[in-house]
Amino acid sequence: MLDHPWSLIAAATCAAWLTSPAPAEDWPQWMGPQRNGVWNETGLIQEFAADGPVVKWRVPVAGGYSGPAVAAGKVYLTDYLRESGEAFNNPGQRAELKGKERVLCFDAATGKELWKYEYDCPYKISYPAGPRATPTVHGGKVYTLGAEGRLTCLDAESGQEIWSQELAAAYKTEAPIWGFASHPLVDGDRLILLVGGEGSVAVAFHKDTGKEIWKALSATEPGYAPPIIIEAAGKRQLLIWHPQSINSLNPETGESYWSVPLEPQYGMSIMAPQKSGNSLFASGIGDAAAMLELKTDAPGAEVVWRGVAKTAVYCANSTPLIEDGVIYGADCRSGGLRGVDLKTGERLWESFAPTTGERRGGHGTAFLVKNGDRHLIFSETGDLIMARLSKSGYDEISRAHILEPTAECFGRNVVWSHPAFADRCVFARNDKELVCVSLAKSPEKQ
Repeated sequence: MLDHPWSLIAAATCAAWLTSPAPAEDWPQWMGPQRNGVWNETGLIQEFAADGPVVKWRVPVAGGYSGPAVAAGKVYLTDYLRESGEAFNNPGQRAELKGKERVLCFDAATGKELWKYEYDCPYKISYPAGPRATPTVHGGKVYTLGAEGRLTCLDAESGQEIWSQELAAAYKTEAPIWGFASHPLVDGDRLILLVGGEGSVAVAFHKDTGKEIWKALSATEPGYAPPIIIEAAGKRQLLIWHPQSINSLNPETGESYWSVPLEPQYGMSIMAPQKSGNSLFASGIGDAAAMLELKTDAPGAEVVWRGVAKTAVYCANSTPLIEDGVIYGADCRSGGLRGVDLKTGERLWESFAPTTGERRGGHGTAFLVKNGDRHLIFSETGDLIMARLSKSGYDEISRAHILEPTAECFGRNVVWSHPAFADRCVFARNDKELVCVSLAKSPEKQ
C-alpha cells in the first residue's frame, strides 16, 4: 500500500547509515536516507512561482503504488505492464491479471532510460495497479519486492540480476489481499522484510546472496508495515508490526525482545511505528492506535494510551511524522490531516486542504517530508504543498499541481505513491508518468 503503499520502505539503513547519514542529495529508499521523512537539502525555493515550478522532465511509466528511489544520479522505479484482465478496484475482491512487473532505471538529470529489468507476473490481488514497495538502493545493488512476492537483487549500474526469490512459493504463503508491500530494509549484511507463513512473518536474507539468515514470528497474515530499526535501552531493536501486534526483535538473530497487541481491521498494519524520545506510536483503521513508552533499563514497552472515538489519528496509506510532541498524520476514516498530542492522544486540529482538498474522503492521503522549518506535502490530488505544521494548526505557504491523479479510490481520482526528494528536485509518479520537478532557487531552464 502506498506507504505501503497502498498506494494504499534502499531501506533504512544499514548500521553505518544510522551513525553516518547518507548524502542529503540522495533518496535511496522509502522516506529517505534514514527512513524518517527528513530532507536536509538547502538552496530551495521558498514558494512556487505564479506559473508553477520548472519541470525538468517527464517520462512514461506504467501502473504502481511504489515510490521512486534516487541514488548516485539514477532514479529507480517499479511498475506493472498489464497485458490482460480487468483491473478493477474492489477492497474485498482480488482482480486476476496477466502482465509483467518491471524495474526501470533513469538518468536523474535527463530522464533518459538507462536499463530495464522485467519478468512475467500474474496478479491476483486487490487494487492491482502495480508494485507497492519502493526500491532500496544500497552498496551498488537495487532490491525490489513485487506485489506477488518476487524479491530481486539487481546490479544498480547495469540492471543485471544478482539473485531473486519467489517468496510465496519459498515460504508456503500467498500475497496478502493488497499485495506484498513491505519496503525492504538493509541492516548490515541483512535484507529484512515481511514475508508470511508459519514462523516467517519477518525474514532476514543475506543481502549479497539471498540466503536466509533468520526468520521469526507467526501471525494470521503478515500485514504491510515496513520494518524499521530503533535504539532503546541501549540496544538496536527491529520493529515488526503485523496485524496482531507490534514486535521488537534483535535484528542480528530475530530473537524476540517484546510484543504489544495492536490489531487494526482487515489486517491493515501499514504505517511504520514512529519513535520520538522514549515514545512509540502506531495506528491503523478501526480505531486501533497506541502510544507506548519504551523502557530504558532493558528492552520493553508499556502502553500509555490507546485510541478511542474522537481521539488519536488512524493512519493507513502514509506514515505520520512526530515533532515537538505532536503527531501529524492523515486519518484513514475522515481523510483529513490531523495534529494530535503525543502524550495524551488529544486531537488538536484537522484540515482537508493537504489531503482530499477541503472535503472528507475515506483514506484521504498526504505524504509528509520535513525540510528545515517547513514541511513538503505531496497530496493525493497531485499537488506539492509547502506548509508549516505546528500544535496550533496547518499553515499553507504555497502549492503547485505537478501530477495528475490517475488511480481511483471510492469514486475519486488519487495519487497514492510517496515521492522522492533529491538533487534539489522532487520525483513523483502516477500510473502514467514519472516527473522530475526542480525545487532549486535558480533552476536551470530545460
